[in-house]
Amino acid sequence: MKHKKNMNVAVAWSGGKDSCLACYKAIKEGYNVKKLLIMMADDTISKFHLIGSDLLNVQSNAIGIPIIKQVTSPDMYEENFRKALLDFKNKGVEGLVTGDVFDVALHEEGWLDRICHEVGLTPVRPLWHLDTKQILTEFINEGFKAIIVRVKNEVLGLEWLGREINQTFFKDLLNIKTIDPCGEHGEFHSFVTDGPLFKNRIEITDSEKTTINGYGRLKITQYSIKSKE
Repeated sequence: MKHKKNMNVAVAWSGGKDSCLACYKAIKEGYNVKKLLIMMADDTISKFHLIGSDLLNVQSNAIGIPIIKQVTSPDMYEENFRKALLDFKNKGVEGLVTGDVFDVALHEEGWLDRICHEVGLTPVRPLWHLDTKQILTEFINEGFKAIIVRVKNEVLGLEWLGREINQTFFKDLLNIKTIDPCGEHGEFHSFVTDGPLFKNRIEITDSEKTTINGYGRLKITQYSIKSKE
């Protein structure tokens, strides 16, 4: 990652491990993270990870970085994503941090580069083309905590929902040879509850498992915020 000290950046946020680790690594490199940007399916739930809006607010507050939620439909995704980036640009943001390891799924090669170039932002990819075993190891070793909130049913069962990402999880995952350690093919998604970025930690106290369109989802229904002091 090319270091540009004190550059104001936003982070393309998902609530999960990759965007959180990318944000952390960018801050350590000297980038000034001003906002988190998450794309929403509607006012109540995020796209992809299906995390509730209230929980995203709690996560943002626990980290101490404001979150911007951009509602979009699939056919308007690029237009609404660009709209949000233009707004950031107009407010002094110079770069966009992403947790991308490979090119974004469902988009053509170089999609993010093209959008950033059109808007005038510098793409910042702390995890780009790193070994996915290395990424998951770093996430765990740095002290981050996350739980699995979505799984692709054809590769992982519902029993994986709610599991904490730790060494045991990592070991069990490596026993399934067809799955990428970071879930880069959509095998699973996570929600981060604690780590070195967090001023407070989130404790999940109740949840329920559902299945939607071939994916298992952990709907977090109760949680509390715990001080780390």
